[in-house]
Amino acid sequence: MTEDNFVQKGASATLAVPHSGAPQDFYFLLLPKATMLAVAAAIEPLRIANQVTNSKLYRWYILTEDGAPIRCSNGMMVTPDMALQPMTSEALGFVCSGVEPQSTAGDATLNWLRRESRFGRAIGGICTGAFALAQAGLIRDQAFTLHWENQPGFQESFPDLTPSANTFEISGALMTCGGGNAATDLMLNLIEARHGKQLAIIVADMCLHVRSGGQATPQKSNYAVAIGSRNQRLLNALQLMQSAIEDPLTIGELCEQLDISRRQLERLFSRYLAQSPMHVYFDMRLSHAFALMNETSMSVTEIALASGFNSSTHFSRQFKRKFGASPHFFRKGWS
Repeated sequence: MTEDNFVQKGASATLAVPHSGAPQDFYFLLLPKATMLAVAAAIEPLRIANQVTNSKLYRWYILTEDGAPIRCSNGMMVTPDMALQPMTSEALGFVCSGVEPQSTAGDATLNWLRRESRFGRAIGGICTGAFALAQAGLIRDQAFTLHWENQPGFQESFPDLTPSANTFEISGALMTCGGGNAATDLMLNLIEARHGKQLAIIVADMCLHVRSGGQATPQKSNYAVAIGSRNQRLLNALQLMQSAIEDPLTIGELCEQLDISRRQLERLFSRYLAQSPMHVYFDMRLSHAFALMNETSMSVTEIALASGFNSSTHFSRQFKRKFGASPHFFRKGWS
């Protein structure tokens, strides 16, 4: 980026925002297979804030580990502004990741993250950037998050760290979001904190973005929305199943904990989901295994056990039935 490109003309009226001092700098470190949607969703609010105020409130720079272009998860190439280098004193840094996040951060990236953190820089993660932050040892007892799809694999890789289900988290100098529109919500929150609510509202409107309910907004629709029912017993059953993936409950244990008869439980699932309780539960466990297959280097046997299967042979057979390829061939095909 050249200095002239940080403030662009727009058709909307400008908003006078009192400010003094240098612009705030943002450094976005893109890892291979980064999610472009999340990167663009983070940068555009900064550009629009400059546009609607006709002021250079923010500057942003794209980095890659060696300064070479990287290919994003959608196949598009991005040419960075620079290779890794020290950030300015008041800058915010974000590591942006996407597909296969457990294997995209090299030693140079991890060392850069550690060094910038030691110098007191605020560091964050966008989409699956929390993998690199955790690998660098920068996540401890703070609240943090990453894209919901990658959370099972993250927890298997870092069992002592528990991400939240929220769209974004700001915990001191650690800022993380789940990707996509969550990156816009995170940036709007930072814009509001620095330059006020009115500017954040105008930027959101320019993005045609409806802001979430704040930091505590969950990433995923709840079960009531997903299944189109608010039957509390059914919702309780689904939540209980989801919480017991590695050590699955029998239908008898489900009924006992839910204080419902087996016949009542089966009737609920048949009415609202057109499937038996055990079939829904079985699919939950296979979906969990699918996520681990994509996002971890765990062996097939380890994934089977983590998904509640005592036999890797039985697991492989059922995985192939649902996804069309055995776990071994599935992983080989995506490598």
